[in-house]
Amino acid sequence: MSLITVKDLSVGYDRVAVETNIDFRVDEGDYLCIVGENGSGKSTLMKTILNLQPPIRGEIIYGDGLQANEIGYLPQQTFVQKDFPASVTEIVLSGCQSRSSFRPFYSRADKEKAAVNMERMRISDLGRRCYRELSGGQQQRVLLARALCATEKLLLLDEPVAGLDPKVTLEMYELISQLNGDGVTIIMISHDIQAAVKYASHILHIGDVFFFGTRDEYIGSGIGSAFIGRPAHKGCEDAGTDCSVARESAGTDIEEGKKDE
Repeated sequence: MSLITVKDLSVGYDRVAVETNIDFRVDEGDYLCIVGENGSGKSTLMKTILNLQPPIRGEIIYGDGLQANEIGYLPQQTFVQKDFPASVTEIVLSGCQSRSSFRPFYSRADKEKAAVNMERMRISDLGRRCYRELSGGQQQRVLLARALCATEKLLLLDEPVAGLDPKVTLEMYELISQLNGDGVTIIMISHDIQAAVKYASHILHIGDVFFFGTRDEYIGSGIGSAFIGRPAHKGCEDAGTDCSVARESAGTDIEEGKKDE
């Protein structure tokens, strides 16, 4: 069942498009990685999906009764956010606000949900700790638990491993993969093409070339092989129009692709 269908979408700011003619769909249980060159509009697309800014053209259709307040979101952190003076439990609980109808207090169900998600992220022992005293990896687990309090269906993650060391990065990828295995649909912006093709079920590549398809189709395409260093698949034409367009364009985009956001 489709959770999000994007049709002929153009995104940008002040009516100036940074990416146009975007078409893709995300079905229940998918793990979609959004990749592409620096400045190609990946974060802008994610904010548009979240209704944080209007599309310039096109439409986003939400299926299966999905509401905007049922989407968990983990944005890129700023320095100010990393220094936020609140306890871990308070931050995780704040993820329930989107479902609380502006109640001035948290219900027992909210507190139980927060506790469950802290356990899932293995941070139950950090509940009383001040958020700004935590390591980068611990902070990301807190924010992921917070995002889970807002949803049972769909998580949108904008570079969730940015700035983390390799060991912690691997742990985060494994946690996200486990959530997907538990039935949470994932849309994630990533710099890391190798991780994208390892964990994702689908790839959306935007920028100078466009591709949307399965992980295997991406690996076999020209743009995929250019970015991950593998030879293009001889049967790429059979993977669909997007695969063909990517293959034809990839030769001139290899060097630019290395500057991926």
